[in-house]
Amino acid sequence: METVRTRYLGELRTEATHVASGNVLITDAPVDNQGRGEYFSPTDLVATALGSCIMTIMGIAARQYSFNLEGVSFKITKIMAENPRRIGEIAIIFDFTMRDYTEKQKKILEYCVKTCPVAQTLHPSVNQNVNLVFRD
Repeated sequence: METVRTRYLGELRTEATHVASGNVLITDAPVDNQGRGEYFSPTDLVATALGSCIMTIMGIAARQYSFNLEGVSFKITKIMAENPRRIGEIAIIFDFTMRDYTEKQKKILEYCVKTCPVAQTLHPSVNQNVNLVFRD
């Protein structure tokens, strides 16, 4: 069974429906590529997928090792490259400063960065610049 059904709405916009849940997502071409930039662009979704995947794997690890990640946030910056137009870098900063983590917990979280399926799927030419910021 398919995962997503998508239709083109015109004007460089698509509507994707998640088959299992019925949730709908609209994409728009970015302003710098002839679009209106009113919704996530497909490349924004790739960057978002990387950050969300890493956070999900961290959540699984935190559950397994009995520590709390509630309130952790992260910021994503997508940097485009040219010739051909593509994602050149995804920079993500995870903010863990809301609580103290042990050295073991920090190592577990650092390990998660490289083991998420999206990180493993992205082409090696996409620089994945991921920083974890902990309380000193």
